[in-house]
Amino acid sequence: MGMILFYSADTQIADTYRNLFGGKYFDFVTCESENELYDKTENEDIDIILIDNNIQNVTDIVNKIRAYNENIPLILVASELNQNINLFNGFILKSYDDDTVLAVINSILKTKQKIDRLTLRNSDMAESLYRLNVLYNTSSQFAGTLDTKELLSYMAEGLEKSLSFDIACNISFGFEQEPVLIINSIYDLSEELMNALKLRAVLNYKSLFDSKEIPFEIDDTNLKIIKNIKNPHEKFTFSVFQYDNLFAPIDLGDEFFGCIEIFRKKPFSSDDAAYFQTIVRQVSLPLKSAGLYKEIMGKNSELERLERIKSNFISIVSHELRTPLTPINNAVSILSGGRCGELNKDGIKFVDMIKRNVQTLKGIINHILDSSKIDAGKMEFKYEKMNIHTVIENNKNNFDSVAKETGIELIVSESELPDVYGDSFRLEQVLRNLITNAIKFTPQGRRITVKSELKNSDDIVVSECFASELKKLHGNYVVVSVTDEGIGIKEENFLKVFEPYTQIENALTRKVGGTGLGLHIVKQIVKAHGGAIWCESEEEKGSTFSFAIPVSVENNENKTVQKDMMQGQKLLSLF
Repeated sequence: MGMILFYSADTQIADTYRNLFGGKYFDFVTCESENELYDKTENEDIDIILIDNNIQNVTDIVNKIRAYNENIPLILVASELNQNINLFNGFILKSYDDDTVLAVINSILKTKQKIDRLTLRNSDMAESLYRLNVLYNTSSQFAGTLDTKELLSYMAEGLEKSLSFDIACNISFGFEQEPVLIINSIYDLSEELMNALKLRAVLNYKSLFDSKEIPFEIDDTNLKIIKNIKNPHEKFTFSVFQYDNLFAPIDLGDEFFGCIEIFRKKPFSSDDAAYFQTIVRQVSLPLKSAGLYKEIMGKNSELERLERIKSNFISIVSHELRTPLTPINNAVSILSGGRCGELNKDGIKFVDMIKRNVQTLKGIINHILDSSKIDAGKMEFKYEKMNIHTVIENNKNNFDSVAKETGIELIVSESELPDVYGDSFRLEQVLRNLITNAIKFTPQGRRITVKSELKNSDDIVVSECFASELKKLHGNYVVVSVTDEGIGIKEENFLKVFEPYTQIENALTRKVGGTGLGLHIVKQIVKAHGGAIWCESEEEKGSTFSFAIPVSVENNENKTVQKDMMQGQKLLSLF
């Protein structure tokens, strides 16, 4: 058992850590003011102090505690790594799971307890105490970085402080594009001695694998050297090969990161060898993490590059496609208007076909551009107080003739509805997409019904797969539904239809085509209005797609609540 002191003004995270640490694992106390922190540090037997990164004057607080007792481990509790980490012995990210937090605290507590016990022993144990302290600080440094070069530097620094080596030769494969030999030396080295050390390092490296396959093929002719010389005014001679030496691979299971050899004129003891092996082993796990981090960052950079290429491609292609559409459209208008002479029946048929395909292509381009804006979080909205009836009527007028041409009856069922706060253009786009889809997938002779009604969020019943979305709704909503008598959708595909570039495979889908972006765009527009969208369906019996937009409610100051909410959401990504 140890005592942990947590300094934070955030009572919620304090309660979280109290539940994690308190009683069963550690004694856990909290404080919310600087005076209380200093009082508890001075008067209670504190083993570890956790400090919330959100506290003001973190640097001053750390310095005051260090002045009182420099041996108390200080742990930073933060949402992400930042410059304050250098002030502390270690850190805990708020995203860490319970097991990781306990492992960090246990590790630090055990090390501190060892140091505390050794402090009570006689002066003969001072050297061991110093080494453990170096190991502790070096381990903390390992925990504070994902930079391979820094990790190797911390390892060399820790070995130098505790073992006082004369020369260290470290072959690394981690932070350069090619193998590198890092030499840390008290004195300078002649060119001949440097070449001899390089050859020795390569031979030692190859000897680790005997008949096994060598991870990286290197030789003394292509091995890059990085030198760190403390006193360049003096030079070592070849007598350095008569010094005592320690050698170890830097690996973790089957993963190999390099090897290191150190030389010292004073012979190494068995304790020296044990310490040497310990610190070399300790650097292996952070080196693995650093490699993974580097790989992830590389992949992220590549993804960002591909995203830029995709965005540029979409922009260029869309522009190049739109440019010829305007003259094509103008030419078709001239032909259909009879300004080039009367068209016969076949001519009218082909001109109409061109018109339809031009409109289809424009729709595809607009979908691609809208999807690109959504992905970049750049779709703009012009919110205003409005009534959804306007949106419904505009779509009804636009689709009446289309429905009749396809032999489908379009029915609108409306009721008295309160205003909403939204972008009428974008909400028309939502309803237009839903009606277009309904027409696509509804056979001739059947009907499509557009219905609007006022509902409380508690009264909206949806399929289980949409339950998490509906839990976010609170209060009254205008709900608009588009019901068709088409082919229907399997329940297992309910969520898939809202994914980008997704079309549920069937014969009719292949026939009508499309980008698969419409419902994805619709969902993001509805989310940007603080609403939700869902569907109900049964195969061969039709589907109902519904979306809910919050009612525009004004408080006593005549301030539109939804307006404030929307302005906040405009700053956020749509995902």
